[in-house]
Amino acid sequence: MGTADSGTMKDPSTKTELPSVVIRLAGDSGDGMQLTGTQFTTSTALSGHDLATLPDFPAEIRAPAGTMNGVSGYQIQFAGTDVHTPGDSPDVLVAMNPAALRANVGDLVRNALVLVNVDSFKPKDLAKAGYENNPLEDGSLSGYRVIEVELTRLTRQAVDDLGLDTRSADRCKNFFALGMMFWLFERPMEPTEKWLREKFANRELILEANLRALKAGWAYCEATEVFAERYVVPRAAAEPGTYRNISGNTATALGLLAAAERSDLQLFYGSYPITPASDVLHEVAKYKEFGAVSFQAEDEISAVAAAIGASYAGSLGTTCTSGPGMALKAEAMGLATMVELPLVVCNIQRGGPSTGLPTKTEQADLLQSLFGRPSETPTPVVAAATPSDCFAMAYEAARIAVRSMTPVIFLSDGYLANGAEPWRIPNVEDLPDIPVPQPNPENFLPYLREPETLARPWARPGTPGMEHRVGGLEKEDGTGNVSYTAENHERMVHLRAEKIQKIADYIPEQSVDGPDSGELLVVGWGSTYGAITGAVEHARREGLSVSHAHIRYLNPFPKNLGDVLSSYRKVLIPEMNLGQLALLLRGMYGIETESFTKVQGKPFTEAEVFTKIREMAS
Repeated sequence: MGTADSGTMKDPSTKTELPSVVIRLAGDSGDGMQLTGTQFTTSTALSGHDLATLPDFPAEIRAPAGTMNGVSGYQIQFAGTDVHTPGDSPDVLVAMNPAALRANVGDLVRNALVLVNVDSFKPKDLAKAGYENNPLEDGSLSGYRVIEVELTRLTRQAVDDLGLDTRSADRCKNFFALGMMFWLFERPMEPTEKWLREKFANRELILEANLRALKAGWAYCEATEVFAERYVVPRAAAEPGTYRNISGNTATALGLLAAAERSDLQLFYGSYPITPASDVLHEVAKYKEFGAVSFQAEDEISAVAAAIGASYAGSLGTTCTSGPGMALKAEAMGLATMVELPLVVCNIQRGGPSTGLPTKTEQADLLQSLFGRPSETPTPVVAAATPSDCFAMAYEAARIAVRSMTPVIFLSDGYLANGAEPWRIPNVEDLPDIPVPQPNPENFLPYLREPETLARPWARPGTPGMEHRVGGLEKEDGTGNVSYTAENHERMVHLRAEKIQKIADYIPEQSVDGPDSGELLVVGWGSTYGAITGAVEHARREGLSVSHAHIRYLNPFPKNLGDVLSSYRKVLIPEMNLGQLALLLRGMYGIETESFTKVQGKPFTEAEVFTKIREMAS
């Protein structure tokens, strides 16, 4: 799209087919860019396209309107083939004000389509954004196809007879812009119209205003021929099944719920709100009819302690937070390790340290997850690779927690949490079994271990004949009585560590995409999956021999990982931290690795990873 000839005007009925499109919507926090992007995404998913999204929130809750710090964005890439990332560079930018234009114009491809709300380009608006001259008039946008639309005036005109105040009328302009995008890319409006009727069922005036703005945006394109052409993207081929659009946080919640159903356990979810994890709590709270209990605690410590109490009582205890909350939960996680109860701790990583960049993404909590607790506290760690993969790995975290009677850390991040993609809903029968360790009432000892997993029995309180001690003091092997003997403590430390290592016996071996040996292996974990996958595919099209291994099980590692790593002459590890996985792999397997890091609050682009691959492969 960015390479079309902007000087060639076509008949308004002309349709140009494109393999993929990247769109970015940007404006003030109050301009509804996240809502607009979500509705465009839903319509696109229902149209049968593969897609990936990247919402981008400002870090300041109430940044001054019209300033760079207050810009909120939403990016989507959709295509008729597999989509791995939200796209490197937008083909289309919708800028609701000068700050949105200035913050994003540098990322655009050459000849990109730029739709601006010209009503917001007054001198005071330009000054807030730091512009000395109007970019619409000084020639600085000559490399793009700029469409100037009076979005504010046209929206007010569309709702003029409804009697809305000016502010309420202006808040509808995002739907005017959405109507224009629907027209430009032939997206159906019916899903958004249905959503509006449900959202504003009891606010008829607001409902009518937004419906009018949406339809007015479409009609404006039809009547004015503002665009020289419309764009068509082929539908994506997909496996048969039922699909829905899903974000990472929603997938995480559903994964925990599915694990509770599959194991026939009640889900208890204790959490304290924290960006970007709060949506998991909101999602779990919707499923009371399945017996799920959601508890908003007064702080992070209360949340994890309540979850441990729920597991002690026989429920599946879970909690969710981000990096700062993980620090507060550390002591209680040690308690769960000592009493050997199942617990799932979800860490939706963000930029840090301290408050850091709460609305930006990072994957710098890996070492914290493995080692961030007192003493020898071995803890399994798993990580999701895509938004939909959050379902599978949250489910897997619960499976490991229950089967091995241990706390498990599930890692996601802000990029996965807020991003979305199509997801084929699995059949319940296809989900892995979750065996629950059962006590033997005739020969009960609270720390009598299963030989296969070394898990102790899960004895619910109040069960006759199964009285036992719990608490943070060291346990005597077998009986669970408090023990201070040196020999017992060392034995228990080794047993708890061995139990975690035995998890490698029942998790999958490490898979490799590409040749199983050769010149270059790109190793990733977490949300780098999309950029690495796209970059590796690009490299192969260029004739380079390169393979990709993405690690979902970070403690313990898959049994064959050492053999995989030693089969390649060079190992490249892209991470959104300063090289934490690279450090672990060098320490455990003694291999040389090339660490490729990025800590900008933004995910890797395919181009960044491809450039590094080409440099190493040559």
